[in-house]
Amino acid sequence: MESCRRTGLSGVLCSLSLLCVILDIQLDGVLGATHVEIEHHLEMGRKLLAAGQLAEALSHYHSAVEGDSKNYLTYYKRAAVFLAMGKSKSALPDLTRAIQLKPDFLAARLQRGNILLKQGSTQEAREDFEAVLQRSPDHEEAQDQLMRANELEQLQEEAHAAYHQGDYSTTIAVLERVIEISPWDPESRELRAECYIRMGDPQKAIQDLTPTTRLRNDNRAAFLKLSMLHYSLGDHRESLNHIRECLKLDQDDKECFSHYKQVKKLSKQLDSAEELIQQERHQQAIDKYQSVMKTEPNVLFYTNLAKERMCFCLVKLNLALEAIDVCSEAHQRDPRNANVLRDRAEAFILNQEYEKAVEDYLEAKEFDSEGERIDLKEGLDRAQKLLKISRKRDYYKILGVGRSANKQEIIKAYRKLAMQWHPDNFQSESEKKEAEKKFIDIASAKEVLTDPEMRQKFDAGEDPLDPENQQGGGGGQSWPHHFNPFESGGSFHFKFHHN
Repeated sequence: MESCRRTGLSGVLCSLSLLCVILDIQLDGVLGATHVEIEHHLEMGRKLLAAGQLAEALSHYHSAVEGDSKNYLTYYKRAAVFLAMGKSKSALPDLTRAIQLKPDFLAARLQRGNILLKQGSTQEAREDFEAVLQRSPDHEEAQDQLMRANELEQLQEEAHAAYHQGDYSTTIAVLERVIEISPWDPESRELRAECYIRMGDPQKAIQDLTPTTRLRNDNRAAFLKLSMLHYSLGDHRESLNHIRECLKLDQDDKECFSHYKQVKKLSKQLDSAEELIQQERHQQAIDKYQSVMKTEPNVLFYTNLAKERMCFCLVKLNLALEAIDVCSEAHQRDPRNANVLRDRAEAFILNQEYEKAVEDYLEAKEFDSEGERIDLKEGLDRAQKLLKISRKRDYYKILGVGRSANKQEIIKAYRKLAMQWHPDNFQSESEKKEAEKKFIDIASAKEVLTDPEMRQKFDAGEDPLDPENQQGGGGGQSWPHHFNPFESGGSFHFKFHHN
């Protein structure tokens, strides 16, 4: 207060003056402490960066920048960490700030120019390289990079000119070098993706578009296009993932939302159809795949897939003729589809057309380039066995029943034929012998097909009554369960056994 009186200050002003002095003293203390802390953060950042612990190093550099926003070197070091982490977009503002604080900081100029060149910003990159050469004319890296910037600008012009002329192959060839110089330029990748789409190569378009979703902050257009490309290729799950990313950026985006509804509906139907197949609800699965074709009639992949799976389900339902028709249509749509050929072969087996079944399995194996599919090997082996047996004796054909016939249907067919071919119905010796032969075959067929174990063997391509398959060999007819319709003596009374 004494000092206030000497200076002539009033009481209020004097109090404020004293408060400012106190705050200045305190601030000096804080700034002193902050300086020590800054040095600590910079040292820790340097050590962690050298050790490859980038996230931890970045945290210390954040603290250093907050503590002293006027130190150009701190910004430059933090930019180095961002670059080491592959975050070039985050490094650019720090390099720009460092240059603002120290315009003659050539290292920052060169580093920023290199980033801008990789991003395809030729004019801005050239300005940085020229600024370096203005202060250091013999700087070799700046000279080389300036030449690359000039080359890049010329190549970009060539690529756009070729694209506008419709010369997509030349555009792609030129963009190869463009992207080599500027790998972080989304525009060049998007242009090359468009060329691939126009040339009918969506897979390569996807490869180019995928990184552009990270190279642009809000690249909804790329997410939408990626979703549509995956959708057209039949990858509905990946399509759904990309369109959801678009809606994360803007849930009100009309184009993305419209496509999302379509993909979601189709994906739900496809997943539901496969779940029904897993549950062996094959008729419901067929109905669901018919809905799939209505939901998306314009993309051939989904119609082809629906026909393929309907073919499979009809075989499982033992509907031989329907299965053959649908499988044949699916085969016409996709001739190299081994699954369709396998399923049609099974339909031919159901319809007792074993030669055609063998042909389909042989063709299916041609498309199994690595020869690793066990189902095709086993299927072919079974079809060949059934063909061999059918040339001797086919119990289903003998009784005139389908391979899916149940026990009741088999017994009914047996009774009808047994009555027809009973030897007592014939007078001449030759007719009686022929009838006996047929009656034995009919009885054999009934015995095999009403015994679950023997029927399973026969369905697998093995005749359980073939003497070659009997242990110990030997010729003659072998009768299971001691059943023989003809006792020694030749004449007998015909009698049905109710099974």
